[in-house]
Amino acid sequence: MKKSIFVVLGVLCFACPAWAQTSDWSLTGTVGIVSDYRYRGYSLSDERPALQGGLTASHASGFYGDAFVSTIDEYGVGLDGDGAEVEITGTLGWAGQVSGFDVDVAASAYRYPDGDDVNYVEFPVQIGRTYELLGWAIGVALAPAQAALGDEESRYGWSSLTYAPASWPVSLRGSLGYEDGAFAPDGKTDWSVGIARDLGRVSVDLSWIDSDAENGVAVASVFVNF
Repeated sequence: MKKSIFVVLGVLCFACPAWAQTSDWSLTGTVGIVSDYRYRGYSLSDERPALQGGLTASHASGFYGDAFVSTIDEYGVGLDGDGAEVEITGTLGWAGQVSGFDVDVAASAYRYPDGDDVNYVEFPVQIGRTYELLGWAIGVALAPAQAALGDEESRYGWSSLTYAPASWPVSLRGSLGYEDGAFAPDGKTDWSVGIARDLGRVSVDLSWIDSDAENGVAVASVFVNF
């Protein structure tokens, strides 16, 4: 399963530059590796490296479709799965400017092939703004009550800051999030700080990711963008 998914994803990503783009559509892709797949403070790869990739088709109107794939541990946090080793996330949304603010409204479906009743859907909304060097964003995501969540809701809210002077070789960022409901019955806070370097088609990142539910860890990543 893992091999076939990443073969298809790799072929599609390398085809991105040759894709027949029009004035209204664009297609981008990315493939890389992270030293630990941390999602909202939790490790979904059992603190081991994970292969990841994604494709995004964007329309000039702001509507977009995104597919994200990652290897995971078969008993990742919150999944309680039965053999799921891959996470596939499909997202449909709209991103654009409203009264000078950057707005992103979407619906995401999380799928776990070979998992046992662990697929679920979520609806994230984010608003932000960039002032030359400094950018900020806040957002919320609601997963309504559904079978995979034990018929309970899951709620997550976050905020982030980025600082990227043109004269600096790296950009800085930090985030803070809070989750309660199905995935965090007693509530959970997570936070991260990191630096990133853009080397053209290659991007590298080093972050410290922590939470009050799991021990913090330094996470490194390298991605090739198309």
